[in-house]
Amino acid sequence: MSQESIDRRSFLKATGGAAAGATVTAGSAGCLGGGGDGGGELVYARGDHPTNYDPQQTTSGEVAKVTNQVFDPLIEFGAGSGGQLVDGLATDYSLDGETATLTLREGVTFHNGAELTASDVRATVRRFTDPDYDYYLGDQNRSGYGPFTFGNWVESVDDSEELEVTFELTQQFAPFLRNLAMFAAAILSKEQIEGLGASPDEQTALGTEPQGTGAFSFDTLDNENQRVRLAANDEFWGDGPQVDAVVFKAIKQNSTRVQDVINGDSHITDNLDSQSSAQVEDSDTASLASKNGINVGYMAFNMDRKEAFRDKTVRQAVSHAIDTEAIVNDIYQGFAEQADQPLPPDVFGHNDDLEPYPHDTEKAKSMLEDAGATDLSFELATFSNPRGYNPSPVETANQVRSDLEAVGVTVEINQFSTFSSYLEYTNAGKHDACFLGWYTDNADPDNFLYVLLDPKVPMDAVPDGQDWVSYDTEGYSTLNAAAWANTEYMETVRDAQTTYERGEREQLYKEASALAHEEAPWVFLDYARTLRAVNEAVVSDSYTVSSVGGPHLDTVELQ
Repeated sequence: MSQESIDRRSFLKATGGAAAGATVTAGSAGCLGGGGDGGGELVYARGDHPTNYDPQQTTSGEVAKVTNQVFDPLIEFGAGSGGQLVDGLATDYSLDGETATLTLREGVTFHNGAELTASDVRATVRRFTDPDYDYYLGDQNRSGYGPFTFGNWVESVDDSEELEVTFELTQQFAPFLRNLAMFAAAILSKEQIEGLGASPDEQTALGTEPQGTGAFSFDTLDNENQRVRLAANDEFWGDGPQVDAVVFKAIKQNSTRVQDVINGDSHITDNLDSQSSAQVEDSDTASLASKNGINVGYMAFNMDRKEAFRDKTVRQAVSHAIDTEAIVNDIYQGFAEQADQPLPPDVFGHNDDLEPYPHDTEKAKSMLEDAGATDLSFELATFSNPRGYNPSPVETANQVRSDLEAVGVTVEINQFSTFSSYLEYTNAGKHDACFLGWYTDNADPDNFLYVLLDPKVPMDAVPDGQDWVSYDTEGYSTLNAAAWANTEYMETVRDAQTTYERGEREQLYKEASALAHEEAPWVFLDYARTLRAVNEAVVSDSYTVSSVGGPHLDTVELQ
């Protein structure tokens, strides 16, 4: 593969194995034709209910579960895959130096009846990234995905040909085609964008009536009952859907939500913990589907807010004090493994030479004493609803508090009732430390190492002799919840973005992972398996668990 050029065939071959070793215990999706005989209403239970379903206004996976049914990206991740790419709204694509060219699928229509053209792609990008566009979403409204999906890399978008799009990039950027498959890169309707009005406030209305090209159209947003209903799109360009409608309903409690699947009141649910997984395994009416997850769970130190965390020795001491092995084995009970770096094992560039910080109370005490931090106290912010990478967040927070009390550190737990309010708090940098995690958007190492731990500011914005920056720094990405800004690390991951040679990129990412392990901007908690509970009413070969993208509900068929 040329270092300057990647075409569709070589790109699929080179990157299709980004996540290896995945297993599925609930069957792979078969090739299902549109308009299946099953019909019916598929019910998907989840732990939270966001109220805005604009893929450009959120970083929430709970939103993506819905928007992935309503919208399509230019390139997609195959159902059940670990990151293999398949054609989406584009049927041909190439990356040559700083130019990406894509050919659009013919005859695709949005739910509002407008036909897909290159102008929709250009309007989508400009709404997300271009302050000079009359319909720009606005700095305050757009999510952190805007800069790293398009904004930092796209110089211009040429839509002069109706079914061909050409992106001119600011530099060679190896992950670009994979970025086009992320949920935040979903293609919006230019007709809807420009019909909403020019002000950012008017643009936010898209989130309550999104109109995409997907297998399901947005039907009802019932915030009072915490439900979203989607209707089958009879004009869908692909195979499926196999059901008449999909309903997403929120049930916060794990055990209650899983019991809903066992009873047949829901068909599929996610974010299971060990107790709810055991409920499924003990039932006669539901089964447990699992797959190696491409994710990481962590506790971030906010160096901007908490001065003591600017000392690497303090961060390492806390990492030694927290018993991540007990968290994984006793709280998550084997559905996760200890983390030792930001990059999960099934992504190329993972450094196999690294090991988790060993639990060592005496060493932690000694290090805190050396750092002059024997009276350390801090707030630990946590969500309360389950996440796949942290299925028992409150119990995990209590374990952390107990472990740190044993070394003389005082922890005050700040628990949030909804995940959306929690993200607002952490995105504003109000936390001392916080639990967060990440499911890969594109199965590329850049999606972890750059997205989560590079502050996205110019190198010269980092003060000399300092490895952190303020949240107020211009261009700062709040996805970096630690405010960490280590320039050696930043140079390494940025160099990795500019080469298309896989071996060279892999080595750079191993070096970046080793540096992150040593500097400890996070307490590395876990890599979790992806678990789903599935009711027997779901045809077993019609649903498959995906560790990136999805859920792929267009293939699901009911008995």
